[in-house]
Formats: sequence, structure tokens, C-alpha cells
Amino acid sequence: MIKEIISTADEKMQKTISVLKKELSSMKAGRANPAMLDRIEAEYYGSVTPLNQLANISAPEPRVLLIQPYDKTSIKSIEKAILVSDLGINPSNDGTAIRLVVPELTEETRKNIVKNVKKTGEEAKVAVRSIRRDANDKIKALKKNNEATEDEVKKAEDKIQKETDNYIKQIENLVDTKEKEIMTV
Repeated sequence: MIKEIISTADEKMQKTISVLKKELSSMKAGRANPAMLDRIEAEYYGSVTPLNQLANISAPEPRVLLIQPYDKTSIKSIEKAILVSDLGINPSNDGTAIRLVVPELTEETRKNIVKNVKKTGEEAKVAVRSIRRDANDKIKALKKNNEATEDEVKKAEDKIQKETDNYIKQIENLVDTKEKEIMTV
């Protein structure tokens, strides 16, 4: 039972890290990256669809994203989705494809993005700590119901704390790496 609780907590912490990686990859760093568009969804025949399912997205140049819709009729809704998103980039469309020119980042913009990166990292740390707390509560409940000994509970809590520390360190490394990437001119 204790092993189950620990492995569930570990899985949840791993998912938190992968969500963080995805979030960070979609934050722009002055270079065109198709992952920047991962969170954008456009309306397509009445249903909201992720952009990467509606079009081929590539970065032919360091600061240009090229979006080539599979269905040319969806070009207007893709353009609209980009305009209302938080990207802050105006799309230009030639009738068959949409080009996004990623602007050079100003010092102020870089600092704001870094602030968002740190905030996202902090949210991930909170999530990991919350998972730790839930796992510890479940383990304490086992002791309370006499399903685990004091030693087993102590070992399990230590193991969960080590896992938590490990994942917190990973989060800090991811945030630091992204911060360096953004602040590099």
C-alpha cells in the first residue's frame, strides 16, 4: 500500500514536470519556435481544434513561423485565433499560408517573460509540494488505521521528501535554463 502511494506521487510529480516543460517551450524567447503555437486553438467547422492539427507549422527562418493550413478555408479562423491569443504577433496571410514574424524582444519584454517563467515554475513547485502533502496524509492515515508501523511511515515520508526535493531541483533547473535562453540577446 505504501509503495503504491509513493509510486502514484512520483507519477504525478513527473506529469507536473512534463506540463512545465510544455508551458516553458510555448513561451517565446525571441526566436521562432513552432511550440509557441501549441496553446492556440482555432474554430474549424464548429469545433475548437488545436492549431497543430489544422496546419503544418514550421520555422523556415530564425524569426519567422510559417503556418500552412491543410484546408485553405480554415485560414481566416486560424488568423483570428492568432490575433486573439496572448502572442502579440500580427499574422500576415498570402491566401495559402500565414507568416508570423517574431519581433526582437526588448529588455522590458524579456523581463516580463522571465517573470512569467518564474511564476510558472513557482506554480509547478506548489503542485509538487501539494502532491507530497497528499501522499504524506495518505501514509499517516495508514498508520492511524494500524495498517503501517511507525518505522514504515517514517521511511515512506523520507522517500517522498527525497522525491520532492529532486523534482523541485529539476523545476529550478528548467526555469534557470529558460531564463538564460530569454535573456540571451
